[in-house]
Amino acid sequence: MRVVLTGGGTGGHIYPALAIGREISEKQPGSSLLYIGTNRGLESRIVPEQGIAFEDVTITGFRRSLSWENVRTVVRFVQGVRRSKQLLRKFKPDVVVGTGGYVCGPVVYAASRLGIPTLIHEQNVLPGLTNKFLSRYVDGVAVSFSESVPLFNKCPDVEFAGNPCATRVLQADRSKGFSSLGLPQETPFVLIVGGSGGAKAINNAIMEMGPLLHKLPDTHFVFVTGERFYNDTAAAMKRMNSEGSNRVHVLPYIHNMPEVLAAATLFIGRAGASFLAEVTSLGIPSILIPSPNVTNNHQEANARSLADAGAARLILERDLKGDLLFSQISSIMGDKVLRGKMAQASRGLGMPKAASAIYDQIVRIQRKR
Repeated sequence: MRVVLTGGGTGGHIYPALAIGREISEKQPGSSLLYIGTNRGLESRIVPEQGIAFEDVTITGFRRSLSWENVRTVVRFVQGVRRSKQLLRKFKPDVVVGTGGYVCGPVVYAASRLGIPTLIHEQNVLPGLTNKFLSRYVDGVAVSFSESVPLFNKCPDVEFAGNPCATRVLQADRSKGFSSLGLPQETPFVLIVGGSGGAKAINNAIMEMGPLLHKLPDTHFVFVTGERFYNDTAAAMKRMNSEGSNRVHVLPYIHNMPEVLAAATLFIGRAGASFLAEVTSLGIPSILIPSPNVTNNHQEANARSLADAGAARLILERDLKGDLLFSQISSIMGDKVLRGKMAQASRGLGMPKAASAIYDQIVRIQRKR
């Protein structure tokens, strides 16, 4: 199968696309993949590192208020469609798959105009502007949350498939997660992650929580600060020199996140769709602190979906304080029955076969065409 993948700007769009590409390559060995993104997004670095051919188009997003910049975006969109058609005619794909971000707009639209089977994947509960626009032109839509299905009523083939990132994490070796942290196997630990770049508000709350950690003597804390915050945060935690500091592991970044996540007892962090897919696939309880700085506040909607199911606790960033966060951690880590119920609810939301379901949908729309 010849497949064009497109999606960019953030890892939340890129990694699902790569997971879909990986599933296609496993199901149909010898498949050819081409990734079309922008040269300014993370995809321009991440995709070539995966050994996948990469081409770029120039596009920016619409602003939600009236602006002359939107006029320029329309011009870039038209130019992007023209460039995309050139790339598509040259590559001759059997299907084009978009996973969100501005770059999907011209690429998927161009594919639909050329009569190429098209599918988009929506990671969040609330769809982005680009995917909402494209839904009236594509052959199929796959969504990560059941709540999203009625929001794509313009498309004839909408499937609640889950997030393909959930498939990858189940293959992770949790024993390697413990050993990479220098922890004995089955050590209870709380994994705290503020996203790939870190989150200042979460870091501050952890530092406020430092003097309280001795109250959980059997629990370790793995605190991933983000590289830009690491030096200051690590120094501050060291200065505290509080009882139990040997159970606090401050790291700038984790390169084997699937393995560490698979070993974690409790996850604390943002509510990005890909992370939540991995957390629920593994059945891990969580405390979610959605970022308020995302389009359409979609992380809060993601987090509420888990909280309403009993799989997570939700703390809004404006309410985040060290003592509040510690009380939530303490109530979960100190109650094995509650932790088990949250884990069961989390696992009930997980869709570990998401990548396979999306592959089946791709084959279905291709045959229809």
